[in-house]
Amino acid sequence: MTTSILVTGGTGTLGRPVAQRLRDAGASVTILSRHPRETAEGIRSTAGDLSTGEGIEAAVRSAEVIVHCAGSSKGDEQKTRTLVSAAKDARHIVLISVVGADRIPQVSAIDRAFFGYFGMKLATERIVEQSGIGWTTLRATQFHDLILMVLRALARLPVIPAPTGSRFQPVDATEVAERMAELALGEPSGLVPDLAGPKIYTVAELVKSYLSAVGKRRPLVPVHIPGQAARALRAGANLAPDRAVGKRTWEEFLADRI
Repeated sequence: MTTSILVTGGTGTLGRPVAQRLRDAGASVTILSRHPRETAEGIRSTAGDLSTGEGIEAAVRSAEVIVHCAGSSKGDEQKTRTLVSAAKDARHIVLISVVGADRIPQVSAIDRAFFGYFGMKLATERIVEQSGIGWTTLRATQFHDLILMVLRALARLPVIPAPTGSRFQPVDATEVAERMAELALGEPSGLVPDLAGPKIYTVAELVKSYLSAVGKRRPLVPVHIPGQAARALRAGANLAPDRAVGKRTWEEFLADRI
């Protein structure tokens, strides 16, 4: 029997390859989009806005499984609450989260200003866990694409600030997509092992590799970020060295993109 799956964020960096892999596995796939558009053959698109709730009940009505890939810099909690409230007939929600969501403190205004994303993802996890629907959550490290987007923005500055002690373990979005699709086709599994990239880099290493690839030179200025969240980051709370199961390195990704 064909499984009916709804993918939120199905046109994004993660959602698009998730939908494609589910389609290739024989699932009946629909992507949720505020503005339905042309999709790959065998993938449907339905209109729905998680910010307002418009169209969400109709979108989830026939979905047995929901793969929640939609994400933004703010509002994820309410959007997820809107989704799970409408998904009364779904049997399984698969959520993407971030490594360190439960280890980056959100005590002060500084913590929340610089690292509030981690707290928001943890709150989103709790909403899914308490939904009464079978759930699976995968925490991944930062995607190569996100690192590249940040570095492109920083390279426009005459001087690049580099947070001292911070390290990242970027992972390829397509590898995360493969795992998300696998989880969506399985049974609810709760919080599954993290998925992290193969190598750990300092901020300076990431910046210098990007500048070298694009032929630019910029001075780097070390910046110390105060607060408990920054301290946790310097201690490696956003890393998963024992789950370095990703294969594609930052250097390989960068060589393909630049």
